[in-house]
Amino acid sequence: MNLREQVGQLLIAGLEAQQLTAMEKAWLRLIRPGGVILFRRNIADPTQAAELLRQTTEIAGAPLFRCVDVEGGLVDRLRDAIAPMPSAAAVFNSGRRSLYVKHGKLIGREVKALGFNVTLAPVLDLALPISSKVMRTRVVSPEADEVIEYASAFLDGLDSEGILGCGKHFPGLGAGTLDSHEATPHIQRSAKELWNEDLAVFRALEPRLPMMMISHATYPLAKDDTPASVSPYWVTTILKKRIGFAGLVVSDDMEMGGILKHMPMEEAVVHAVLAGVELIEICKDPALVLAGYEALLREAERSSAFRKRVETAAQKVVEHKYRHLDAGMPCPPSASQIAKLRESVKKFSAEVSE
Repeated sequence: MNLREQVGQLLIAGLEAQQLTAMEKAWLRLIRPGGVILFRRNIADPTQAAELLRQTTEIAGAPLFRCVDVEGGLVDRLRDAIAPMPSAAAVFNSGRRSLYVKHGKLIGREVKALGFNVTLAPVLDLALPISSKVMRTRVVSPEADEVIEYASAFLDGLDSEGILGCGKHFPGLGAGTLDSHEATPHIQRSAKELWNEDLAVFRALEPRLPMMMISHATYPLAKDDTPASVSPYWVTTILKKRIGFAGLVVSDDMEMGGILKHMPMEEAVVHAVLAGVELIEICKDPALVLAGYEALLREAERSSAFRKRVETAAQKVVEHKYRHLDAGMPCPPSASQIAKLRESVKKFSAEVSE
């Protein structure tokens, strides 16, 4: 890969609508991102979503991480296209491990049917009372061992369908009182609490996870007051070196207020790569996607040390693609396949409710 291609591999880009615009086709050919992510605004129905992913993959000219957020409950980008999936909290409250596995399996099956290969789940944050109004039903328990039990079973289900999961939001949003979409949460947890409770979940599950998402929260353990997503202390010193995570480190959406209130996009993407992030999410605005891409390219052309960071990160992204992804897109889902899947999700919802 040349430098432009290497920089492109570090980006997971969002799209504006349900069809590619001429501008999107142009910048997809230019940037050739490492991945794309779709939201509800991009998905009218299963056939349309599969076709959008097919066109995007074809233009990019290489295998893509085709990502979607399906946790169930509040965060479920496929609820209208297929059927509402029960939340993690509802499934956990059943107390049945078999349903935890089935939750992951059904989510894996539905995202796979539309052509995705990554779901950005499970959420590994603790369900602490202080964050209940923010995290709501996305989290399952204040006890680390119970979060590990649910998430491990959920990942078994995803694995059975060949779908990649992504644990989030390292090093933990359980003590956050602000929504990082709008502002930067300041997590007031001691070193002992973080290591023995919040981080215990990530430490236990890191061998299972091909990807780990970094939060835009700040934590008192770091020497500076910057979000974890751009902190070498959290990404490299703690996650990679102390915990030993060898998968891909993914930023949360860099369009969030939790990071952009600290620094502009051009600075944020460079600091994220310097911190050790391999995949940077920019989820909607094409101007910001291009700004992030150009900022990374300029810095790599200016600094040989930064260029080496880009080369190393891009090589790691490509290696994980070869390890985990199929080269082509699956066949578009048939109407009968989606009908069966929709019925399975509805039956599962009823089973969870009982």
